[in-house]
Amino acid sequence: MELSAVMGGVIGAVILLALTLFLRERAQRQTRPMPAGLQADISLPFAAQWTLYHNPFSLCSKKIRVCLAEYGVAYDSVAIDLIETGSYQNISREFLKVNPAATVPVLLHNAHPVYESHEQLNYVAAVVDQTGLLVPQDPQLRQVMDAWVYKTSLLGDDPVGAPEATAGNAVPGLTVPIFASMLAKIPTVKIVEGLLFHRIKKRALLFLLMKRRGLQKTLTLKPVTGVLNRSAKAMTAHLHELELQLENSGGPWICADQFTLADVGMMVIFDRLREGDWLHTLVHHRPVLDAYWTALQQRPSYQAGCADFTHPAVAEATAELAALKQADQWPSGIPR
Repeated sequence: MELSAVMGGVIGAVILLALTLFLRERAQRQTRPMPAGLQADISLPFAAQWTLYHNPFSLCSKKIRVCLAEYGVAYDSVAIDLIETGSYQNISREFLKVNPAATVPVLLHNAHPVYESHEQLNYVAAVVDQTGLLVPQDPQLRQVMDAWVYKTSLLGDDPVGAPEATAGNAVPGLTVPIFASMLAKIPTVKIVEGLLFHRIKKRALLFLLMKRRGLQKTLTLKPVTGVLNRSAKAMTAHLHELELQLENSGGPWICADQFTLADVGMMVIFDRLREGDWLHTLVHHRPVLDAYWTALQQRPSYQAGCADFTHPAVAEATAELAALKQADQWPSGIPR
């Protein structure tokens, strides 16, 4: 009886200590939404005029890398892992000092952070684009560019719920197969960290489900099937609109013969479609879009902002998705 009481006390003390440590850690890793744009009232350590906190796979990170490459802006590169590329580094104590919202990319300019990629594009252009390199001088073309920058943006914390809003919002649903493939190789304990400390618990729960079921079983889940079909349908509509714009402008770019920030945003969307093995379904049978994608890949900024940052786990996932389709093992009922 005495031994039992002692053991009970030890277990209770261990539980209390664990709870205390957890609460202390959670208090130091609080996440919260942050306003978009330049935060002039926030100053962070910096060693160069421009610093970019980014992730190789992140769609928005690709976008700002391409933008900086187009402008020839040199920057300090700080890679931040997301769970799909290895760990929840974005909710570490260190990174939350940079961005309490726990999102990438974060662009630092002379110590001051700029949040949200569409704001970063506009900010970089305002600072360095004195000649209108990526921003049309003609007011009407500027309106066209601004509209398409918006169309390529990710909006809200749950873009999967509104793929019809923008082409950027249609991308996350089409990325689910890549996530499922990549997460199969991530230790469960690392995914649980997001459940404990990330402000958006639904994502961590979804990732745990993907991890448990694996790629092919994840794709057969009715909610996942619904997301894939809805996102593919929405992306088809967005790409049809893009096709019409390219035809009306005379190309080769969204704003006729000037490559703009709108094309920067669209470049990374097409690159994500490549990673998810969606190009055959959504692009290659449309000559105008196929030619546009070919032209995008030929720009040096595509190499510098996308290809040079190919993550091994993403390359493996792309190959796995393509192999499933080639072996006729892709689940029925969803686009292939």
